[in-house]
Amino acid sequence: MYMKSRVLTALAAVTVAVAACGGGAATPAPASQAAVDWKTATSAGAGGVDAVCAAGKAEGTLNTIALPPDWANYGQMMDDFTKKYGIKITNDQPDVDSQTEITTAKQQAGTGRQPDTFDLAPVVAQANLDMFAPYQPVTWKDIPDANKDAAGTWINSYTGYISIGYDASLGDIKNVADLADPKYKGKIAMNGDPLKASAGFNSVVMAALANGGSADNIQPGIDFWKKLAASGNFVPLNPAPATIASGQTPIVLDWTYNNASVIDSQKKAGVDWKVVVPADAPPVSSFYMATINKDAAHPAAARCWVEYLFSDAGQNTWLKGFATPVRLPAMIAAGTADKDALAAINPPTTAPVQLTLEQIDAAKKLLTDPTNGWNFISIPD
Repeated sequence: MYMKSRVLTALAAVTVAVAACGGGAATPAPASQAAVDWKTATSAGAGGVDAVCAAGKAEGTLNTIALPPDWANYGQMMDDFTKKYGIKITNDQPDVDSQTEITTAKQQAGTGRQPDTFDLAPVVAQANLDMFAPYQPVTWKDIPDANKDAAGTWINSYTGYISIGYDASLGDIKNVADLADPKYKGKIAMNGDPLKASAGFNSVVMAALANGGSADNIQPGIDFWKKLAASGNFVPLNPAPATIASGQTPIVLDWTYNNASVIDSQKKAGVDWKVVVPADAPPVSSFYMATINKDAAHPAAARCWVEYLFSDAGQNTWLKGFATPVRLPAMIAAGTADKDALAAINPPTTAPVQLTLEQIDAAKKLLTDPTNGWNFISIPD
């Protein structure tokens, strides 16, 4: 599937991934850097990014897990990183959830094959803080306090907004309420089961906000989707480019960066694919977290990777993938944000709703309620 579901653990959004390979051969680190213990380094230090990345090149490899190349432009991110720093990326298990990232790291600890870095959902990250090495990239001051742990144990990296992608031949869709129109019978899908996937879960949240609910009470969202299922508008299919092109899923609820990423491919298939953040609900957002494995086999390469993610180049790469990077406000102020990419995503100006861990837990209880929860339709993986 093109839209890889971010699987939920305890109903938290999670990240999956895959890597591009390449890079130069390992070279010895300069003597001045050999004395640095990169496993415990909390910043690039006096040598800056050049020093940590030279040490990463000497290690030769970066082990990643769960980074899909078609998700938020990660393929370009990995290609550019390898070209810039000569560090080969070795990827493991492209289609796994956040909890599997953690489980794999524990199983492979000390083998040299363990992941060096993670891209995790908040709940999974918060439950495993003792596994992460604190690190503050050189752009640390640009990252809002609310989007980082004070020590750098985790940093919010990028986000998107739940959107409606649709075949324009169906007519304009501007609101969540529009989805109830009988003319959309058999046409509406969401990316992943809300019991498992972040996009599905947050699609319920958005429906709740559009129907009198709140971040503390998503029951109206469950009820709304229940009505769409009863009317036949909501179909239990996981969307993919092929199902969009064939007309099986001409309306898709998903993150903006997923829905927008298929505009060009659908145009080639003869589909005029539009993407809208509904106007009858505040935007719904969920940041992912970048962390470094305390047991990283390539600790300098891991830190070089984090430096690149939060550099202007890395942040603009996410932006070009229709994702909203955490440093975007600072980059707009500094004039370093890619103007064309920014215009293409046109992020909402209204402050987004982002559930706290406590609100996610409360939503979990509602979704799993045997009487009024998400037990009326099952969306296959």
